[in-house]
Amino acid sequence: MILHFTLNGEEKTMEVPGEKRLLDFIREDLHLTGTKEGCGEGECGACTVVLNGQAIHSCLTVAGQLEDSELLTIEGLEKNGEMDAIQKAFIKKSAIQCGFCTSGMVMSAKALLLHNPNPTQEEIKRAIAGNICRCSGYREIREAIQEAAESGRGGAT
Repeated sequence: MILHFTLNGEEKTMEVPGEKRLLDFIREDLHLTGTKEGCGEGECGACTVVLNGQAIHSCLTVAGQLEDSELLTIEGLEKNGEMDAIQKAFIKKSAIQCGFCTSGMVMSAKALLLHNPNPTQEEIKRAIAGNICRCSGYREIREAIQEAAESGRGGAT
């Protein structure tokens, strides 16, 4: 099928088998490898991207769902050589260890802050509940999301 969609702010028209997983489309066809496959079952969150403002697991989504949609991947957060406030906060708060879960965590945080620029700790916990980190624990991750929110730029695109 021919898909018309917005990828990281840029209009795209591409042909793709509609049943192809969005994760595979992102990595294989778009050549954006920041989105990772962890479990392939929607349990770990490593493949999280933002589709139409919502955090979704790309391993459970078919590429055909991109039609007339807006897709934001980790690669789309950087603007003019400047990292997003969420990315900066993750670095500042040491919320990254091996880095495998980081892009999914960051994208879940981005979706949260797009809709709720001043989340409570409970709302932050809920937003990242679909993401697993086996290295760091979650304190630094929650602190990084709070830091991005407090900067007032975490949800800006």
